[in-house]
Amino acid sequence: MSKLTHIDETGRAHMVDVSDKAATVREATAEGFVRMDAATLALALSGDAKKGDVRATAEIAGIMAAKKTADLIPLCHPLALSKVEVRVEPGDGGLSVTSRVRTSGPTGVEMEALTAVSVACLTVYDMLKAADKGMTIEAVRLMAKSGGKSGDWVRA
Repeated sequence: MSKLTHIDETGRAHMVDVSDKAATVREATAEGFVRMDAATLALALSGDAKKGDVRATAEIAGIMAAKKTADLIPLCHPLALSKVEVRVEPGDGGLSVTSRVRTSGPTGVEMEALTAVSVACLTVYDMLKAADKGMTIEAVRLMAKSGGKSGDWVRA
């Protein structure tokens, strides 16, 4: 197992010093899924949900969350994001959520992509919970990342 970068030689957590790392274009994509009853999915897609447009609200929430990742995850660096894209689309048995985040800097945006998807999924749940408390948030995961010292990675 490789050394954990957020743990120092004494075993204490610390923020990684990225001041000597090259600024490169970095991108990450993540996805998640909110499983729900067919009637709830129809309600989400109709635009007639009690709280408003479920998909648009979740997409905006995901974008806002990506920008706040360093405020939520203790050891994340605050980043100047150059692009955040969040899409909520119908899938088999629910809504599929994807995010793509990009920056040019000394550290990656995997956590921002994952945060965007997580908060978008939570927003879908919040928007529809009056209709279906049994919804399930599933498979929040990193799909790919590019750039930086460790190079590219794509989920098999």
